[in-house]
Amino acid sequence: MCLVFLALLLMPLSSFAQSIQVTDDTGRTLQLAQPAQRLISLAPHITENVFAAGAGDLLIAAVKFSDYPEAATHLPRVGSHTQMDLEGIVALQPDLILAWHSGNPRAQLEQLERLGIPIYYSEPRSFAEVAENLRRIGTLTGHQATAELAATELEQGVAAVKTAHQGLRPVRVFYQVWEQPLMTINREHIIHEAISLCGGENIFADVDALIPRISQEAVIQQNPEAILGGGMGEANRAWLDNWQRFESLQAVQDNKLYFIPPSLLQRATPRMLEGTRLVCEKLQQARGH
Repeated sequence: MCLVFLALLLMPLSSFAQSIQVTDDTGRTLQLAQPAQRLISLAPHITENVFAAGAGDLLIAAVKFSDYPEAATHLPRVGSHTQMDLEGIVALQPDLILAWHSGNPRAQLEQLERLGIPIYYSEPRSFAEVAENLRRIGTLTGHQATAELAATELEQGVAAVKTAHQGLRPVRVFYQVWEQPLMTINREHIIHEAISLCGGENIFADVDALIPRISQEAVIQQNPEAILGGGMGEANRAWLDNWQRFESLQAVQDNKLYFIPPSLLQRATPRMLEGTRLVCEKLQQARGH
């Protein structure tokens, strides 16, 4: 009888000891009774980070354009990041959903929350926050060691880029996110940090919106030394070439229009370090080196 009573007392203590608790990018506390085993990712950058943290084998589905690493292309799709397939998500019985706070439809996320499915909200806006996301994913899935290694490698790589480009002549940069409507980034965006690490000056840093819509006239007025852009796909530089008709731009006169593959700079993942190094290389060319 005493042993049974002791076992009953110890059961809640054991459960509490195994529980997992993290704070996500919105400041919300998420608690799991045990490491998650069935994950669904609702954004391509989240899918990448789950794999980087060593938990890719736990993903049971993802949204469209989750195309890195190659294993991610074989995952079942549950819609896009802007329109999820809620029935498909629920049918898969995930024990953790990883959502993009600013990119996924709030109404659909609230529906999932009402069903009691745990949701981790991702919204990294700096390299430090990408590293922290890796660590949190590692904690939530029981892959702390792999996640810590990935996070540390990212932090060390960022520090090395910063050290290598300190004191260089600043280069005034326009970064193009989209063409129609024409869009760029302000200082709160992680791409701004990438440009800054390379000694670049984001000419629209002080605009209020995170991803502001701007006019061609505003770009011409700011007259950047270099224009960086991605485009539709990993090798299509048509957006950059369209600036050639604005011959008054210094970047056009000096032929400083540089293509950066969008997946290397427009997804908040460890691969952004590769994209940042490419930005640094282009800005060195802009300096005449």
